[in-house]
This record gives sequence, structure tokens and C-alpha cells, in this order.
Amino acid sequence: MIMDDIAFDQEMDRLCCENLAEEPLAPHTTFKIGGPAHRFVIVKTTSQLAGVLKELERQGIPRIIIGKGSDLLISDRGFSGAAVCLGGEFQEIALRPDQVSVRAGAAAPLASVCAFARDHGLSGLEFAWGIPGSVGGAVYMNAGAYGGEMKDVIVRTEHWDSQGHPGTYGAAELDFSYRHSRYTESGQVIAFGEFRLIPGDPREIGAKMEELMARRKEKQPYDMPSAGSVFKRPKTGYAAALIDQCGLKGRSVGGAQVSEKHAGFIVNTGGATCRDVTELMELVRETVWKQTGVELEPEVRIIGDR
Repeated sequence: MIMDDIAFDQEMDRLCCENLAEEPLAPHTTFKIGGPAHRFVIVKTTSQLAGVLKELERQGIPRIIIGKGSDLLISDRGFSGAAVCLGGEFQEIALRPDQVSVRAGAAAPLASVCAFARDHGLSGLEFAWGIPGSVGGAVYMNAGAYGGEMKDVIVRTEHWDSQGHPGTYGAAELDFSYRHSRYTESGQVIAFGEFRLIPGDPREIGAKMEELMARRKEKQPYDMPSAGSVFKRPKTGYAAALIDQCGLKGRSVGGAQVSEKHAGFIVNTGGATCRDVTELMELVRETVWKQTGVELEPEVRIIGDR
């Protein structure tokens, strides 16, 4: 792929999109790891999104969508295509006319949607309080915790395809399963999600949210850069328990370390590289396989030029 930088930049100017060259991606991820994107485009309207996607498709330029960057590990060499960051109207949150549904942009932090629901006396999103991601990322991977998942509350999504055409899916069309949705393979860009919730007491909802947050902070390395759970839950047992059982808590490669607080997390102790993390992941997978016969599958998405 040879990107026509001049044509691309001219089209971004025409669309009035902020367009940065060789923007480091580390600050845009919760892992704080990653080299530059050849182009980093900030999209604030649906018309801009349609135009950007059309131009990327026309040139055959690979793309990644950046939300909160909470489930991404970016290559040290960066990404030779375009990173598209959603802002503007994709960060908006609104109550629907039925007064029990909430429409939120894909770039809206999940925590903001949880707080909005609580403040409007709507229950159902308490489980998501503290998940460090955006609505788009949460829908994409059917994020969940403490017995709840996106599939329990999402009733409709809006998206744009690579040709810049809009579309929608209802809940039954989203093909939700463990850490999977229809979007995992579709290539469509999630723009909005609609949550169907249940009326409740804001104080009770808030108390439940704080209870779950306290449990998170007690058990998870909330104070260190990470990408959340590194491995998916295997068919038997739990990844964190298996990793702990194999004596891997605290094991390090460079600046990457299996968290001493929660073995399911790999944390950046300072200056970790993508290579540090991937080497540590492979060490963990090999050790768990040899000692338990269980094969761990990565949950974190590894993106970029290897």
C-alpha cells in the first residue's frame, strides 16, 4: 500500500477534519504503548465519517478506529495507515422519547453513559461502571463484568460501512457472544448504540456502582497502565487463576509485568514496549499450556506494523 499523502490531506482539508501526520499512538491507549500512525484523523460528524471512510476505501488505506484505546496494543513501529478517532457528536449521550432508552455515541466513555443512566434513574448498566472503554469498543467486543454484558442492554446500533453508507442492526442481528459481536468481522464502524434500561432509584443504582467499583479497585491494578484482561476466559477455569497457579504473578519482560495484584492483567511498569508485552504474553501462554494443558487466547487486539 502506497498512500497518496497529498490527495488524502487535501480530502481531509475539504472535509474539515483535523489530520495529524505521524501522531504517536501511545498517548491514545490505556497501555501507553505504541509508535506513530501515518495519519491520525479526528472525525466529529457523520458526514465527515462517511467522507473519510470513502477516501480510505478509494486509496485502499488500512484503518483502525481509536476510542478510549483500552483493549489495544499498538506495535512499536506504529501503524502505516490511518487511525480514525471519533469525537464531536460521537461523544453525545441523550435520553430517548420512551424515557427508558439511552442513545450514546461510539466515542462516549462507558463511564459517562453509566453516570448518565444513574442520574436519570435508569438501571442495567451498573456492571459497566469502571470498564475503561468507549461505547463503540464495548459493543464491538461485547464487554462485560460482574455477570453483565453489552448484549443484555444494547437494543440497536448505527454504523457506517467502508463505502460511507449508514446502516443499523437490532439486538438480534448483532450476533453477540463472549467477547464477540457482528462487528468483530464486518469492517463496519460503530457510530451509535442504544441501551434499553429499567427505571430505578438513583441512590440504589449509585450504591451498586460504587460497590462494584470498590471490588475492582481492590482486585485490579487500577493505578497502572494496562489493556485490561489480556486473555479471554478459557473453556475450563479462569485465565487469571491458571496464570497464578503457574507461578507467573510478577513475572516481567522489560517494562511489562504480569500484575502482582491480578494475574489476568499485564501492566506497563514504565517504558514497556509492544515487544516486551508480546514476549511476556507468549511466555505466559507457553507456561500455562505446558503446566495445565489449557491454551489461552488473547483478548487484547495487537495492531500495527510488526
